[in-house]
Amino acid sequence: MSEQLPATVTVFASATSWIESDAVAQCHQVAALDGMLHVAAMPDLHPGKGAPIGAAMTASLVYPFLVGSDIGCGIAVFPVQLKRAVPEKLAARFPDLDRALHPERDADDPAWDVLKGDIPAGHVDGLGTVGRGNHFVELARIGTVFEPGHASRLGLEAGDLVLVVHSGSRGLGERILRAHTEVHGAGPAPDPAGYLAMHDEAVRWGSLNRRLLAARVARALGAEPAEPIVDQCHNLVEVRDGTYLHRKGAAPGDGLDVLIAGTRGTPSYLVAGHAGPDAGHSVAHGAGRKMSRADALRRGRAKHTVEELRRTPMGSLVVCGDRRLLFEEAPTAYKRIEQVIADLVDHDLATPIATTIPLVTYKTADLGSTPRRDRRRKPARG
Repeated sequence: MSEQLPATVTVFASATSWIESDAVAQCHQVAALDGMLHVAAMPDLHPGKGAPIGAAMTASLVYPFLVGSDIGCGIAVFPVQLKRAVPEKLAARFPDLDRALHPERDADDPAWDVLKGDIPAGHVDGLGTVGRGNHFVELARIGTVFEPGHASRLGLEAGDLVLVVHSGSRGLGERILRAHTEVHGAGPAPDPAGYLAMHDEAVRWGSLNRRLLAARVARALGAEPAEPIVDQCHNLVEVRDGTYLHRKGAAPGDGLDVLIAGTRGTPSYLVAGHAGPDAGHSVAHGAGRKMSRADALRRGRAKHTVEELRRTPMGSLVVCGDRRLLFEEAPTAYKRIEQVIADLVDHDLATPIATTIPLVTYKTADLGSTPRRDRRRKPARG
């Protein structure tokens, strides 16, 4: 009986793009797994814990560790109507998104209006919270519009305001992964249908939570919550043509619109994906790290002050009470988003629709960093 040959690996990045050799090596390690058919690496590729981040991996088996613990993580974009958008005033009005909403204790919170039906998996822990790491809720404005017709179909034009929400399943996905790895380690799921049933609940939970987050922020800013114009999950398994497409930090790119996140100090890009099977029907999900968190912390402390990181060169504000996280998530810790987008365009995987320009980015509550003039009195809603 002949041994299975490793799966094919394709890296969708130019020779000038920042792609770590360790990340490419992880792609080839994944390609050697039983049942693996193809690995497509996106231009935001970087090393992960045991598996690459920024990759779409197709196999005849389900490997839960390839998706990881944050099943259902994704990015949603919500239109928001405000009379004025002064970052200093709006930053002071962001709610505490580290405080979870509880269905009983907070039953009167109007954010629950976005809930249609049950809470997936009955998982109430962390509802309405954003999480840590690279997760965020951002008030942004539409900047450059590359495709006016497409933007118009989404109800967008230059200058419009949107909420961008990046968050996942807040502990539910980790619970699902741990239940598998404690018995089977990094091996495939012996009962794919059973794993996928739990996985699908985590994906639903993540989408619901992004709606709750957007509703909490919209109401705090004096606006009515709206339905998302984009909501794509980039950590999941998709059953496709009799195979299992594992996406880890790779967004669905087959005829769907996707928000590809930049950094706190750079634009993000709303794109129309048109990726084919060679790319795992996927596009990048963000700029992609070029420094580990430890390196970003060490270099950032030597180069920046906390106040420099709380107000970006673009004039936007960052709400973050965790100083360590500020350095770990500094814009310099990431690749150039412009290069990531250029690689997607050059490989015919996506077409840019518009940019979003950050105004206020929420990472974690920081009541003490609000500018002094804004703490004297609470501004009127408007």
